[in-house]
Amino acid sequence: MHLFDSLALRDVALCNRIAVSPMCTYSAVDGMPDDWHLVHLGSRAVGGAGLVLTEATAVSPEGRISPGDTGLWNDAQAEAWARIAAFIEAQGAVAGVQLAHAGRKASTDVPWRGGRPLGMDAGGWQPLAPSALPFDAGHLPPRAMDEADITAVIEAFRAAAARARDAGFRVAEVHAAHGYLLHEFLSPLTNRREDSRGGDAVGRARLVREVVRAVRGEWPERLPLFVRVSATDWVEGGWDVDACVQLARWLREDGADLIDCSSGGLVPHARIPQEPGYQVPFAARIRREAGIATGAVGLITDARQADAVIANGEADLVLLARELLRDPYFPRRAAADLGVRIDAPPQYARAW
Repeated sequence: MHLFDSLALRDVALCNRIAVSPMCTYSAVDGMPDDWHLVHLGSRAVGGAGLVLTEATAVSPEGRISPGDTGLWNDAQAEAWARIAAFIEAQGAVAGVQLAHAGRKASTDVPWRGGRPLGMDAGGWQPLAPSALPFDAGHLPPRAMDEADITAVIEAFRAAAARARDAGFRVAEVHAAHGYLLHEFLSPLTNRREDSRGGDAVGRARLVREVVRAVRGEWPERLPLFVRVSATDWVEGGWDVDACVQLARWLREDGADLIDCSSGGLVPHARIPQEPGYQVPFAARIRREAGIATGAVGLITDARQADAVIANGEADLVLLARELLRDPYFPRRAAADLGVRIDAPPQYARAW
């Protein structure tokens, strides 16, 4: 296998192994994607990526990280996404959506205004979490979720999946990483519950599995379902890769097709040894031990580096984030570097 080989997942075939990793751009109003999102995501499809995933798209208003997040909690948002998904697909890429709930990291301002927590008097809202533990000093204390809150979240993911299906997306990803709600339930650092959704690994994984099963129930059998995980909290006593391998086995039983392997984000001061490809070993181990396809992400910036991840069997898909912000045409440049010819849009063909 190599970077520009196709990848079949259920009935969907990606033309190559390069995916646009979900990246928030904090540019929506009331959750509505607009021309910014069309041009931003569409240019990555024109640039040659096999899969274009949306940014973290909130399943409810209180599930947003910031007021600028996109959403899929109403039909108007779904209609706006349909235009974007159709354009992505017309360029030969597959359109995917990441469904998310921010949990205790909700109600913050956009990064270029400092990303500060937004109080109720500044247009903020009440964050939710498994336990009433704020993310950091100065953040709004979250409300510990009761059974009604949990039922509502599961239903919100299910309804958003149905809207994503009707909007024309062909990949759905459940966001259970980076310290957001589902990750908060997984980690013993943030889940101090004493009910059936706390305690041991089985209890802490219960909500994630319920959400995945709810999404899978709405998602057509022919279409693949991803789950993004943080393979470790990078903190002693937290969530780790051993637990993540077991979670991946459970999620495979629940209908997931690929585990998108990231890390961190749960606590603000974790020490993360960032270096090129530092998260690839997580994808390799989960792929090997859980028997499920994986995606690798994190400081992958070079064509040969990305190709080696696939060629060495460490992952099935490479997800690029900042490199695709710097260069939307990275896949075309990578193909040239690797001596591979890929199709170009007819409008651009004379440049290749």
